[in-house]
Amino acid sequence: MSEFKAIKPTELDENVCKLIGKDWMLVTAKKDNQINTMTASWGGLGVMWGRDVAFTVIRPQRFTKKFIDGSTHFSLSFYDNKYRDTLSYLGKVSGRDEDKIIKSGLTVAEELDTPYFEEAKLVLICKKMFVQPLNENSFLDTSLIEKWYPNRDYHELYIAEIEKVLIKK
Repeated sequence: MSEFKAIKPTELDENVCKLIGKDWMLVTAKKDNQINTMTASWGGLGVMWGRDVAFTVIRPQRFTKKFIDGSTHFSLSFYDNKYRDTLSYLGKVSGRDEDKIIKSGLTVAEELDTPYFEEAKLVLICKKMFVQPLNENSFLDTSLIEKWYPNRDYHELYIAEIEKVLIKK
């Protein structure tokens, strides 16, 4: 029996800035029956094109990007503070170099053929709707370029419909 219950995105009662920016999240996807994940602290939740959405950004060199690009869905999962070291590890180590999911000790589960981890307290199952590289010419505050993109390795923006929200019972 699942430890999660499904709720509507509009029932989510969390401080999104804290949840993403301070507590972090895992972005997880599956391609060709392989799974990869990465820690992220940039993104948000809102409404776009009349749908409840999540957005996140991923740099082109991240190994997880090819999994997200190779799938229609990805998950965003959030954890209690006791998993902080695990999230830190998953953000520092590349799945190119080792099986970091096995080494993390997290347990893979799936919903709508989309991987997430049973240890999460909150999971968003997201269907990609839009992807676009950030463009240097679009920055109105050019100080952001030098601070965050000294190598000009701009993130790609993903906007995805939240198809399911799972919260720990």
